Amino acid sequence: MRTLTARLAPVLGLLLGSVLALGPGARSRLSTADAAEAPAEALAGASPQAPANACAGSANFLIGAARSDITGPAAEVGMMGYGQVAQKTEGIHLRLYSRAFVIASPCNGRRVAFVSADLGMVFQAVKQQVVERLRTKLGDTFSDDNVLLSATHTHSGPGGFSHYTLYNLTTFGFVPQNFEAIVSGITDSIVRANARLAEGSLRLSSGDLHGASANRSPDAYLRNPESERARYPDNVDTRMTLLRMTGADGRELGLVNWFAVHATSFGNTNTYISGDNKGLASHAFETKEGGLTPGGPDTFVAAFANSNEGDVTPNILGGTNGGGANDFEDAELAAKKQYDFAAHLWATAAMPVMGGVDYRHAYVKMDAVDVAPAFADGSAHRTCPAAIGLSMIAGAEDGPGFGAEGATCESVHDAWSQFTCAAVTTPCQGEKPIVLEMGSMKPYPWSPEVLPLQLVTVGPLALVAVPFEVTTMAGRRLRDTVRAQLQGAGVTDVIIAGPANDYSGYVATREEYARQDYEGASTHFGPWTLAALQQSFAGLASALRDGASVPPGPTPRDLRKAVVGLQPGVVFDDKLLWVDFGAVAEEAKASYARGETASVTFWGGHPRNDLKLGGTYLRVQRRQSDGVWRDVQHDGEGGALYHWQREYCVPTLACSLVRIDWPIPRDTPPGTYRLVHEGNWKSGWDGRVHPYSGNSRPFTVR
Repeated sequence: MRTLTARLAPVLGLLLGSVLALGPGARSRLSTADAAEAPAEALAGASPQAPANACAGSANFLIGAARSDITGPAAEVGMMGYGQVAQKTEGIHLRLYSRAFVIASPCNGRRVAFVSADLGMVFQAVKQQVVERLRTKLGDTFSDDNVLLSATHTHSGPGGFSHYTLYNLTTFGFVPQNFEAIVSGITDSIVRANARLAEGSLRLSSGDLHGASANRSPDAYLRNPESERARYPDNVDTRMTLLRMTGADGRELGLVNWFAVHATSFGNTNTYISGDNKGLASHAFETKEGGLTPGGPDTFVAAFANSNEGDVTPNILGGTNGGGANDFEDAELAAKKQYDFAAHLWATAAMPVMGGVDYRHAYVKMDAVDVAPAFADGSAHRTCPAAIGLSMIAGAEDGPGFGAEGATCESVHDAWSQFTCAAVTTPCQGEKPIVLEMGSMKPYPWSPEVLPLQLVTVGPLALVAVPFEVTTMAGRRLRDTVRAQLQGAGVTDVIIAGPANDYSGYVATREEYARQDYEGASTHFGPWTLAALQQSFAGLASALRDGASVPPGPTPRDLRKAVVGLQPGVVFDDKLLWVDFGAVAEEAKASYARGETASVTFWGGHPRNDLKLGGTYLRVQRRQSDGVWRDVQHDGEGGALYHWQREYCVPTLACSLVRIDWPIPRDTPPGTYRLVHEGNWKSGWDGRVHPYSGNSRPFTVR
């Protein structure tokens, strides 16, 4: 979330004046059939005292994968990521998906669900209700402990799905329709992945992908000790790690890879829903391996998950408005780089994953952690109530906001910082000139402070799930901490998986924090946040290594009854009296050359009438030799674009125009094509929603 609150200056400006004034034993073996129906004590609640070597040398796993549509409202909902009030959804470039993988180890009877979702972040409310629904459907099979929900961190999805005020400011509150699409889709993907559990094998591969990312805060990175920086050839993590999943019958089931880079190829003027570079790469791999059609079988699932991307941009060619120089071209470039390298790792993945599945999870009150000297600078420290600094409003290097980065109480140069440092900043927050102290707001904090920390191991792979955006060096230190505790336990690859399970800003190193660039200003819990994470994860890792249990920690609040949504729903849809819904308002040309864009505008309905989950608002069709029209593209594929706009037609303001743009690929077979729009309109008489469809005239592609 590079510039979520960096773009909140207009909103924060209005607020600033008042704010400143204010059991059972594990089974030894499980068959495929057993796993599908296994009780909680077998797969979810294996005894922590199970022998540590129960899975040594075992390469047997049960694997299931599934993908579900989680695309929210494609019109008039504030987007999540840049915090721009004016940036609202107006169409779809690429549908958003939850990609779920369930892995179980018969040797110790444990299973874990890993999800990579095309979201800016996974908020606490989402995790709470996903786990709640899983319990309703599957009993005690899944819990907070063994469900890991991570976000690709796209900045091009609809917002309003948090229960905390800070993240709903620019969406004018909670958006129930979007929240439900996300929660139900994630739940569905896990349930179906779990139902597909079958015997299979895992292979691991990793390598360095250069030229796909850059550090957007290089001066802050240089604050880290020279001796530490000398250990690494780059100021970003170039490592991509890929997990290949194959069924016992030889069928390829899917993959997950982790690579640290922001999904911000699209900037803050974009209004199309999109999974950005991560979503495009996933779509390309899934299309190559098994096809991807609305409502079709998700026979192969490819997740391009994120890692410690806090200070990492994909916009290696520069850019404006937070994104690349050209949103679509830069997204495709970043996607291709990740796809190509993942394909290389896929083809060369030879290391069999051996061992079992295990996990530890705890909630930590991050604003009140007493950090031991060994994890800090030799002295004891304490984390702080959540607050953001002035440089947060300034934004990051490739997405400037208001003012300039580096506003710090370490060396105050301007009057505003002098006032802020003297009047508002707390000693606990150190160099940060506080602009908003979310942790002190009443009746509830504006951002969460009781946060989930989770450690998952699958054989030699350890996933460190953090509810933050962790910078490059902060991620390296955290990995080193976990690796040190798991030495001798067979773990060879430690990955930061995030943002995951919740969200509460950034984590920079203590040295980066002192500079107070965007990342340091957005480190909510003060200068010793990273040290607190290292201390907490050292405890989780040592418990996992020793087969010991961990206290669950404080229970996070459930705010579902406290959220407020100010956005009205669709009252009714209107049109001109002499046209029907689905009628063409602007027709296609008779002929197009490859490389041109075919475009048609329809009289339509509001997309919030039906999200078309698992379906599509558009179809590009080619006429076959027998006269039958066959689909060649849909709205979930990053090709043809669905665009919605409100049309102010007499006598109402309730008309909608839907435009379909199809940039015709240069390898498109010549022939006869048409563009089809499918939608739903709402009656003003009885409130009923009715389907409609329309199509353009046939046109030739030459």
